[in-house]
Amino acid sequence: MQKNLVIVESPAKAKTIEKFLGKNYKVTASIGHIRDLPKSSLGIDIDNKFEPKYITIRGKGPVIKELKSEAKKSKNIYLATDPDREGEAISWHLAHILGIDDKKKVRVEFNEITKNAVTNAIKKPRQIDLNLVDAQQARRVLDRLVGYKISPLLWRKIRKGLSAGRVQSVAVKLICDREMEIENFVPEEYWSIKAKLKKDKAEFESNFYGVVIDGKESKIELKTKEEVDNILKNLDKNNFVVKEVKKGTKRKRPNPPFTTSTLQQDASKKLGFSTKKTMIIAQQLYEGIDIKGEGSVGLITYMRTDSTRVSKDSIKLAGELINKEFGDKYFNGGNEYSNKPKKDSQDAHEGIRPTVINKTPILIKDSLTSDQYKLYKLIWERFLSSQMTNAVYDTLAVTMESNSYLFKSTGSILTFDGFLKVYNSEEEEKTFVIPELKVNDVLKANKVIPKQHFTQPPARFTEASLIKTLEELGVGRPSTFAPTISTILSRDYVILEKRAFSPTELGILVNDLLGEYFNEVINEEFTAQLEENLDNIAEGQLPWVKVVEEFYKDFSTFLEKADREIEKIEIEDEVSDVKCEFCGRNMVVKTGRYGKFLACPGYPECKNTKPILDELDVNCPNCNGKLVRRRSKKGRVFYGCSNYPNCNFVSWDEPFKEPCPKCSSLMVIKKTKDQRKIICTNKDCGYTEVKKI
Repeated sequence: MQKNLVIVESPAKAKTIEKFLGKNYKVTASIGHIRDLPKSSLGIDIDNKFEPKYITIRGKGPVIKELKSEAKKSKNIYLATDPDREGEAISWHLAHILGIDDKKKVRVEFNEITKNAVTNAIKKPRQIDLNLVDAQQARRVLDRLVGYKISPLLWRKIRKGLSAGRVQSVAVKLICDREMEIENFVPEEYWSIKAKLKKDKAEFESNFYGVVIDGKESKIELKTKEEVDNILKNLDKNNFVVKEVKKGTKRKRPNPPFTTSTLQQDASKKLGFSTKKTMIIAQQLYEGIDIKGEGSVGLITYMRTDSTRVSKDSIKLAGELINKEFGDKYFNGGNEYSNKPKKDSQDAHEGIRPTVINKTPILIKDSLTSDQYKLYKLIWERFLSSQMTNAVYDTLAVTMESNSYLFKSTGSILTFDGFLKVYNSEEEEKTFVIPELKVNDVLKANKVIPKQHFTQPPARFTEASLIKTLEELGVGRPSTFAPTISTILSRDYVILEKRAFSPTELGILVNDLLGEYFNEVINEEFTAQLEENLDNIAEGQLPWVKVVEEFYKDFSTFLEKADREIEKIEIEDEVSDVKCEFCGRNMVVKTGRYGKFLACPGYPECKNTKPILDELDVNCPNCNGKLVRRRSKKGRVFYGCSNYPNCNFVSWDEPFKEPCPKCSSLMVIKKTKDQRKIICTNKDCGYTEVKKI
């Protein structure tokens, strides 16, 4: 009989852990969940305290058979699923399948997959936390009730394939509300006046501020050209008197280590990663990567966390590296961060950091894919910088007066880079060049420039700003953001263009309908309150059935009213100008699994369909047909010939409209963060053109 069996979710995690525990341990994987609610029915007994009816997930029979076989051969069983509510629930389901008593100490938990963390956890098994299980169960039941009750209503009233959800519907609502703000926005005129002042040979800019009345400064907002013209008429361009010079010092504190949402936001802004892609890669880095000469190594701590706290040991090791690489002025003992007093923070484990800080990104680059390297580098730099000293700026504020009108110049110069040597998530501070000035100096204005402006509407949500807003509102949890965004895109409720969300007509229609009949349960405040209730369940302060009962009491009433009052809504297909070559009808736009396509409205008599071609003004290098933009089954954009399948030209890089000036071959565009390269596809030519973005 083998002594010990350890069960985790993924084979990659099992592989990494097994090398730490030695020959007395067998580590195997459940490959995710083994039980869940059935897909074909509600799976909840509403009349019996909302009892869930769990079934074995289809295809998991062989896995369960193997787990039971291994369990019978083992003296001790340890359940080492992820350290969150979902991981706790998976352990609970495993215990049920394997016949393990709830009171038995079989649950082990670690925040990082390192030898110390794993071996220490195995020494201190605990009981399965049923409060955490109940919180996850409540979330699953609530989401199932909303999804399986509202979705069929949408199918009956609008069309099949639609869905609703506690978090996804709020996300769509936010995007629709923002679009309405943009549409209803009325620009307001305002003006600015900039003076280009000169002291000796140095020139600098100053902005109009206001006026001096009875010796007191009064700020003026310039609204009209008449106001500006009046000021310009009365200014003395040769007599700008320095009234005040304020010198100071500003310190900029480093950002804390990543939480799940801040990682998703920065990966979106800095790397252009979707939330889904970020979480997939982070999971790989957590579970283990094959590092040359070492085998499988877990490179980061657990990536689903609301916490910014890190261990004292990790701070100490970071300090040693900082002192070695940059000198002791860059480390003053480290920085401690805490989410407190944020009420809904789940501070159960650490922020996201490297498990071994000495594994620098460049040291292990050869063992990582390009995307793994980029994300690991982002996490590594963010954590290391979080333990470094502040950046220091010299600041200067100068006030000048001309005929009682005030102009101000402000700015800052970086005097010590501190943590900025490693990482900066924000825009760089604006520097200034202002000559040495003292009170009563008289300056001349080379130019005084008035400029008309108009207020701008609020920006559409990007993935980063949507995640930030959802987090600030307390809607959902870090682990829900990526699947939420994937769902609202796949349902065709929103589209993502130029990295910004806008709602589709379908999204607006569904949002309006849900807003009219389910506004009390699908809104930001109510959803955030439910999240707080789930936290209280996890802490043992609320019974999960009571939370679900209170929700369903109102929800069922709204559902009955909606089903009774909503009429069947017919969505007319968009008619294109493309003629069906078989029957002559104008083809209509339909939406399928892989996006929009053209179909003949004469179905079923005529079953003609064809893709919608996003044509570029570039000719195919093989057959001189037009190149078109297409999407792969995984959603990735590529470029092919409109004459496919007769011509099979394809390119992952965007074609450039002009031919190569050297050899007339097709050129393609390769973009980076701050530049784009235009490269000739003829390898014998080698022509390259670099343009700043």
